[in-house]
This record gives sequence, structure tokens and C-alpha cells, in this order.
Amino acid sequence: MSSSTTAPAPSPIADAAPLSLCAREPLVPAERLVAEMVPPPRFDSVRFETYIPDPKQPSQTEAVRVLSGFAAGLGGAHASGAGRRRWFTKKPAAPTAPRGVYLDGGYGVGKTHLLASLWHATPAAPEQKAFGTFVELTNLVGALGFQQTVRTLGEHRLLCIDEFELDDPGDTVLVSSLLGKLVDAGVALAATSNTLPGKLGEGRFASADFLREIQGLSAHFRPLRIDGDDYRHRGLPEAPAPFSDEQVTKAAYATEGASLDDFPHLLDHLARVHPSRYGALTDDLDAVCLTDVQPVPDQSTALRLVVLADRLYDREIPVLASGLPFDQLFSEEMLNGGYRKKYFRAISRLTALARDAKGLVHA
Repeated sequence: MSSSTTAPAPSPIADAAPLSLCAREPLVPAERLVAEMVPPPRFDSVRFETYIPDPKQPSQTEAVRVLSGFAAGLGGAHASGAGRRRWFTKKPAAPTAPRGVYLDGGYGVGKTHLLASLWHATPAAPEQKAFGTFVELTNLVGALGFQQTVRTLGEHRLLCIDEFELDDPGDTVLVSSLLGKLVDAGVALAATSNTLPGKLGEGRFASADFLREIQGLSAHFRPLRIDGDDYRHRGLPEAPAPFSDEQVTKAAYATEGASLDDFPHLLDHLARVHPSRYGALTDDLDAVCLTDVQPVPDQSTALRLVVLADRLYDREIPVLASGLPFDQLFSEEMLNGGYRKKYFRAISRLTALARDAKGLVHA
């Protein structure tokens, strides 16, 4: 175990010492990367009907209406058949609806909920639909190669890309080229994205940025603006205060399937594990316990932590921590810089997971 905390004797409730993220270095075969391109566990059961629009934000209700119609329109000819020739000849007949949608909005307005609902609502077998983050898609290209990725995804009816990384020019060009090939194969597209560096609008400028970055593909996307506040904080209490090292350690020993790690050591370990494997890093965990949470020391470390926070949130794994509260993880310079949207998303998600973990501590 890589925690610097001196652990007490195991509680009678637990059969063994906690697990350790720092002791894990998972290997993920390419086949798993393809098979796991489905909505993450947190979004297994979401549907358009379970999305609760903010009555003060009519764009949210409109988004549900448009996306429901978009999903229904994908039930026609398979992409490799007549539907492809109708939509993607050089001079296509005027379509009655867009073949791609881009969800434009700040963090916490439910874009991923809606994107996953679109995946679930599209009338096609799961193996004909793919869902993944931009990072997961680039990892797939790295694992399979560009041409094999085109062949693998080209038979799909729909590709959903969450968190399109507009702040990574090289990978944006790569994925734009990939999407061009998939468009030619008749695959429908849906995406959300992050804001470019220096854009402080938290989604306000993302639509123009996205359409410019994907260049020739922009004609295939209909931007769909979704306004609203971060739903994770609507009517919820403030983020819980961190617990003591002793409380966190005791809870880790008393909770089956919990991990226990010293936060600085975990940050060091993340540098040795490729972000494509962070999901596998959390396999079979029911809780993550961290001692001595401190501000992240640099931007590279911070961006790795953002990916881990996303994977923990996707899998609904509670996070119990001692040290500083999660809203003090990132420096003011980071929060005012080009990656601020990612950092605020990580704070929001870790705070939600910290609320989920409060029940692990018993008086």
C-alpha cells in the first residue's frame, strides 16, 4: 500500500487491508477499448425522460425535443446502404434534419446526460453505436491505427463524442480527419466539447470554436445551445469539509472494495499510467479514500487528475478525503487559464463524489 498514513489494525467489518490505486498498473487490450465505447455506468439508465429541464432555461426543453427527433431519424437505412448515398454524396439532396448535432453549453448543464440519452434512444443495436470521450477516441486510434479505427467505427449508425478537446490542436486535426472518413461511411455524429484556451465564456464561445476546428465537417452539425447552471449544485448543500486522516483510514478499512492512498503519491503514480487506463485503474472499486489532499503542483499533473476525476464520476465511485477541500486543488492561475473549464468540471465532480462518500464515516 502506497499511503503514508499509518493504518490501524483492520476493522472486524473488513476482511483485508484496503486496496491501493498506486499498486495498480493495468494493461488494457485494444478489444476492451472498443467494447467499452458505451455510455459509462453513471449513465446506464439515463433517458430523455429522466432529464429534468430547468424551467427557467427553455433551451433545455428544446434540446430534448430536437435530440429525440434526431434519434428517431437514425432508424432508417444502414449507413452502408442507400442512406449513405443520399446524405453524403458531394451534392446531397437537401436533408430534412442535420446528420450531426453539437451540444453547446457550460459544465453541469446535463450535456453528457443528453448525449447518453441520444445513444440509448437511437434505434440500433449497441454494437452499431459508439460513445466515448475525445481522449478515449484518440486512444482507440493509437491502439488500432487510423485505418482500422475507420473500418471498426465505419459500420456504426452513431458516434457520440463527449468532451471534444478543442484545446489540443494536434489531436483535433487527427479526430477531424477520422470524422471525415466516418461521415463518408454514413455514420451520424453527436458531440460536446471543451472551450479553447483563453476562452473564458464556459461554453459561450464553444460552438464557433468547434465548427471552425472541424472545418469541412461543420456543415453536418447543427449547434444546439443548452443554457443553465451546474445541476450538481442546484439546491444542494455546500461541499462537505474534509475528514481527518484517521477517519479516512478507518473508513477505508471498514469498507469492502475501498482503496486507500496518500494523495501526493497518487499524483506521482498517475504520471506512470497512461490516461487511457485510468478507467481500468478503478476496476472493482466501491470507494476511493485519499489522505493529505494538497494543491496539485503543476498543469500536467492537474490535467491527469481531471481525467481520473472524470473516470471516477462516470463510475459513481465515492471519494472520501482528508486535507484540503477539493475547491482548493487548483491554483488561481490555473483557474484563470485556458484549461479553467476542465478544472471547474473536476472540482464539481469531485465535490459531488465527496458528498456521496459522507456515509462511509461513522461516529
